[in-house]
Amino acid sequence: MGSKNYLGALYRRTAGRKGKKRAAIVVAHAMLRIAYYLLTRKEMYVDLGEDYFDKQRQASIVRHSVRRLENLGYTVTISEAS
Repeated sequence: MGSKNYLGALYRRTAGRKGKKRAAIVVAHAMLRIAYYLLTRKEMYVDLGEDYFDKQRQASIVRHSVRRLENLGYTVTISEAS
């Protein structure tokens, strides 16, 4: 289960926190939800990518950091590095 896609990333992320058996169940559940979604909407599967959780975490860290700085009285302006 070390593939380079969303489900592989989900497995690795869950296995590190809850163990391999629980991670397999989480991935199986995600696969069932994906299958249901695809069948009910008659759409093609588009993988979210192996970096999906990293992107989610990055946005969360930025929001949290900005909020903390603003609570300390700072004015924060964010721009991406080039």
